[in-house]
Amino acid sequence: MRRLAGRSLVAVAAGLMAVGAGAADLEQVYLDALSYDASLAAARASLEAGREKLPQGRAGLMPSLSLSGNTNWNDAELKHYNVSRGYNSNGWQVQLTQPLFRWQNWVQYKQGELQVAVAEAQYQLARQDLTLRASQAYFDVLTAQDTLAAATALHGANAQQLALAKKSFEVGTVTITDVHEAQSRSDLSSAQMIAADSDLAVKRHALLVLTGKEPDALKGLRKGVALARPEPADIQSWVAAAEGNGLAVQAAQVSAEVAGREVERNRAAHLPTVDLVASYGNAASSTAAISQFAPIRTDTDTAVVGVQVALPLFQGGAVSSRVREASALRDKANADVDFARRTSAQNARQAYLGVTSGLAQVKAYEAAQVSSTSALDANKLGYEVGVRINIDVLNAQSQLYDTQQKLSKARYDTLMAQLKLKAAAGALGEEDIKAINTLLD
Repeated sequence: MRRLAGRSLVAVAAGLMAVGAGAADLEQVYLDALSYDASLAAARASLEAGREKLPQGRAGLMPSLSLSGNTNWNDAELKHYNVSRGYNSNGWQVQLTQPLFRWQNWVQYKQGELQVAVAEAQYQLARQDLTLRASQAYFDVLTAQDTLAAATALHGANAQQLALAKKSFEVGTVTITDVHEAQSRSDLSSAQMIAADSDLAVKRHALLVLTGKEPDALKGLRKGVALARPEPADIQSWVAAAEGNGLAVQAAQVSAEVAGREVERNRAAHLPTVDLVASYGNAASSTAAISQFAPIRTDTDTAVVGVQVALPLFQGGAVSSRVREASALRDKANADVDFARRTSAQNARQAYLGVTSGLAQVKAYEAAQVSSTSALDANKLGYEVGVRINIDVLNAQSQLYDTQQKLSKARYDTLMAQLKLKAAAGALGEEDIKAINTLLD
C-alpha cells in the first residue's frame, strides 16, 4: 500500500510539473479529435456521398447520348429456288435523347438539393457531437486527476494521523481504539487511491481512443475562475431556440420535405413523358438473291429527329403501391420532426438547469471548502489539547477532501452543461471551445 501511495504521489507531482511545461489544452484535444476520430471520418465520407445526390438528380434533366452497334452472321436458304447463302449484316446508331417533360425527373432534381442539405446538417450534427465527446473526455481526465490527488492527499493525512495515534498510544494519552480507527481510515483511503488511479488510467485511454494521442498532462481550470451564467438567462428562450434551430431538428425537417417530394415523384409515374429524340445510324447487309450468282447488298444511312410521347396506362398496381408506401414514409418523417423538436427542447431544459444548478453547487461547495478547512484546523487543535478525539480529526479530513473533490467535479459538470446547452440550440462551435480554453491554466 505504501509503495502504491508513493508511486501515485510521484505520478501526481510529475503531472503537476508537466502542466507548467507543454501541457495540452482543450482546443488542442479538440483539433486532434477532428483529425483522428473514426465516427467523424465516417460522417465526412457520408457528406461527400450525400453531395453527389445533386448531380445525380440534375442528370435526369440533361440530354443523354448513346452508341450502339451490331454484327450478325446469317445463313439463308431459299428452298423454292434451291439457293443457300451465308452473309453478314451489321449496323451502328448514335442516339441523342433530351427530356422535354418528365415531371418525376424534375422532382428528383429538387430532392437532390434537399438531400445535400440533409447531408450537411447530419455532418454538422456529427461534428457537434464530437465537440461534446472531446470536451467530456477532457473533463473526465481532469476529474479523475483531481480525484486521485484528493485521495492521495487524504491518504497522506490519514497516515500522519495514524502515526500520531500510535505515538500517543505509546505514551498512554489515547486508547487502542484511536489507533484502530486511524488504521481503518488509512486502509480505506489507500483503497480509494487505488480505485482513483485505475479510473484515471481508464479515462486517459478513452482520450487516447478519441484523439490518437495521450498527452503527458492537461491544463486544468485556473484557481478562483468565475463561471458565467447562460445568456439569455431565460430557459424558455433556450427551449425555443432548440426547437427551431437544433441541428437534429433541421435535419429532420429537411428529411420530411424530401419524403414529401418522394410522394410527388411516385405520383408522377402516372403522367406522360415527352422526349426529343435524334439519331443517326448505318445498316449494311448482303442478302441471298433469286439468281445463284447475283446477291443483293444494301448499305443504308438513316437520320431521324422527332418527339416521343409515352403514356403509362397500367403497371399492375405498382405505381399506386409505391405512392402509398411513400405517403406512409412521409408521415413517419413528420413524426420524426416532432420527436426531434421535443428531444431538443428537453435537452435544452436539462442543460440549462444543469448550468444554473451547477453554478449554485459550485458556490455552495466553495463555501463548504472554507468551513471544512476551518473545521479540520479546529479539530486538530482540539485533538492536541485533548478536547477532541481521533475520529473527529479523521472525519474532518474526509469531509474536507470529499468537498474538494465534489467542488472540482461540479465545475467541470457546469462547463459541460454550458456546451450541451449551446449544442441543444444548434449554436455550439469552435469559439465555445476557445472561450473555455481561456479559463484554463
